[in-house]
Amino acid sequence: MTALIIIAIVVAVILLWFIITSNSLNKAIVKIDEADSGIDVALTKRYDVLTKMLDTVKGYAKHEKEVIIETIKLRKGMTMEEKNAANTKMNEAFSKLNVVAENYPDLKASENFAVLQQSIADVEEHLQAARRLYNANISTFNQMIVTFPTSIVAGMKNLAKKEFFEAEETKKEDVKMEF
Repeated sequence: MTALIIIAIVVAVILLWFIITSNSLNKAIVKIDEADSGIDVALTKRYDVLTKMLDTVKGYAKHEKEVIIETIKLRKGMTMEEKNAANTKMNEAFSKLNVVAENYPDLKASENFAVLQQSIADVEEHLQAARRLYNANISTFNQMIVTFPTSIVAGMKNLAKKEFFEAEETKKEDVKMEF
C-alpha cells in the first residue's frame, strides 16, 4: 500500500512538472509571437510616419522654393517706386496675417526637416527595441528547450530552436529620402 502511494505521488509530481513545464514553453511561444507582431507594428509605423513626414517636408520645401523664385521674379523688373509699393502692400498683408498666424504654428521647411530627423530617430529606436525584444524572447525559448529536464518536454512536443530576427533584404532598406 505504501509503495502504491509513493508511486502515485511520484507520478503526480512528474505529471505536475510536465504540465508546468509545458505551460512555460507555451507562454514562451506566445511571447515570441507577440514580439514578432511588435516588429511588424514597428515596420508599419516606420513606413507610415517617414513617408508622410517626407511628403510634408518635400511639399513645404517646394512651396518655399516657389515663393522665393516668385519674389525674385517680381523684384527683377521693378523700379524702386514699384518695389516700395510692393513692400508696402506686403507689410499690410503681413500685418493682417499676424493675427491669423498667432493661432497656427510657425511652419518653416528647416523646422520640418528637424521634425523629420527626430521622427526618423524615434521610429528607428522603436524598431530596434521591437527586434531586441523578439531576439530576447527567442533566446529564452531556445535556452529552455535545450536545458535538461525541460528538453524532455520540448522533445515530446516536437519543439525546435527558433531563428533569431534577421530582416529580409527589402526590410533592411531604409525609407528613401529624396528631395
